Amino acid sequence: MNAFKAFKAQVPIAWSPHLYITLVRGIPGTRRLHRRTLEALRLRKCNRTVMRWNTPTVRGMLQQVKRLVVIETEEMYKARKQNDVNHRAVRPPLVINHLPASASSS
Repeated sequence: MNAFKAFKAQVPIAWSPHLYITLVRGIPGTRRLHRRTLEALRLRKCNRTVMRWNTPTVRGMLQQVKRLVVIETEEMYKARKQNDVNHRAVRPPLVINHLPASASSS
């Protein structure tokens, strides 16, 4: 199970006015129509995310390239970013005392 699927299992999917689209597969070797669709969505490099309005036109474009992209709603995107921030947060150092318990009390 990849990270996006694991994350999607955590957050309920609701309707959102914005869609966050991330290109997760490479462009080389794809059909010209798919490359043009990704160009229209302004997705040029892997692991880049763009925000687009949730319109029938955009959803049709995403249907065409659904095997190349991951689509998230606004809540899902914000929760994933918050998880990343929490994961990268500085944690207090782990202090280990190697002295025996009897010696440390005196």
